[in-house]
Amino acid sequence: MTTPTTVPASTTGHSSHRRRSTLRIITGFAGWEFLRNVRMIESTFFIVVLPTVLYVMFGALSSFGDSPAGNGNVSAYNMTAMTVYGATMATSVIAGSAALERQQGWGRQLGLTGLTGSGYMVGKVLVALGIAVMPIIVVFTVGALTGARFDEAWMWPASGALALLGAVPFALYGLGAALLFRSEAAVSAASGILVVLAFFGNLFMPLSGTLLDIAKFTPIYGIAALTRWPQLEGTIVSMEEGALSSDPLWTVVLNVVAWTAIFAVICLIASRRTTRRS
Repeated sequence: MTTPTTVPASTTGHSSHRRRSTLRIITGFAGWEFLRNVRMIESTFFIVVLPTVLYVMFGALSSFGDSPAGNGNVSAYNMTAMTVYGATMATSVIAGSAALERQQGWGRQLGLTGLTGSGYMVGKVLVALGIAVMPIIVVFTVGALTGARFDEAWMWPASGALALLGAVPFALYGLGAALLFRSEAAVSAASGILVVLAFFGNLFMPLSGTLLDIAKFTPIYGIAALTRWPQLEGTIVSMEEGALSSDPLWTVVLNVVAWTAIFAVICLIASRRTTRRS
């Protein structure tokens, strides 16, 4: 016969206090890091200001911005595109910088404050998501004030949430670039390549013909199509007169899942290579 054992109240209290202390350290670090990144004018410009300006140019000031497009208008179509661009740029840049900081020993310095390695990464994830939300909020706000329209109110939060969800795989993209090449230039190059991927993702202008056929296999295409799904339901907007086609939902989801897996495998391979070199 065994007698039940009880955990002393002091032990459970200490454990609870330690968890609360860890949580305060992580949230404190995430808040400080968020403000630090917001104050970096160069990154804030490309993540928030540039997508907003591009929306105003191609959406709000466009002569056909109020033309119907699916369950909304052309301004809403362009607005959604720019939120995808800003959000993916945010997660890729923040994740890439996090990897470089770890390699340069910044994580060990922060460890002196009580922040663990896992806490550091959790904090960086929170920062990446927080920064990614910024272009979504700013562009959607400007869009709402300048004529962007969805037919149903629920499409606003749904499109914003899908843009944020779609940006998550690009944290792996930025992380993979930093782990493979281990330099700030690599992260900058990855950001530059992201502009090309955004073009093939149908973010800057509707593609058609061979370019569209190629674009369907690129990583941002699936994210853009998924984010626009509440408005377009898979319909492909084309500049060609009378050209009307659509993407089945399963192909859009497959694109997102496949590229997420590819980025994850690249990160895994790069991480193992980095470990062998160390």
